[in-house]
Amino acid sequence: MSKKSNSLLGLPPEALVALVQLGQRLRAYRQQQEWTIEEMSERLFCSPTTCRALESGKPGTSMGVMVHALWLLGQLDSLNSVAALSADFAASITAGRKVRKRVAANRPGSISESDRDF
Repeated sequence: MSKKSNSLLGLPPEALVALVQLGQRLRAYRQQQEWTIEEMSERLFCSPTTCRALESGKPGTSMGVMVHALWLLGQLDSLNSVAALSADFAASITAGRKVRKRVAANRPGSISESDRDF
């Protein structure tokens, strides 16, 4: 039996309803493709149980499986509207973004490419 996390136990009812509705929409798209649960799970590289959990709106289902299902059903672009940022806010984030500097190749304990050539 899987261990419940506090974040899942504390999910507000509205969030649970939204997950159930998302699962229903995914089921409708699957049925529109005329795929069985088994066919869908094969395409998602998951078990039929995981596919059923996704369509039931179970909150512990992997986001990766959900995104894969959206891609498979041609609905991946719909993720762009989830928690969308205003243009001003998005611009301010990218403008103030720090760029990481490359770590020096010859730091202590590192092996250079020339040292690897035997």
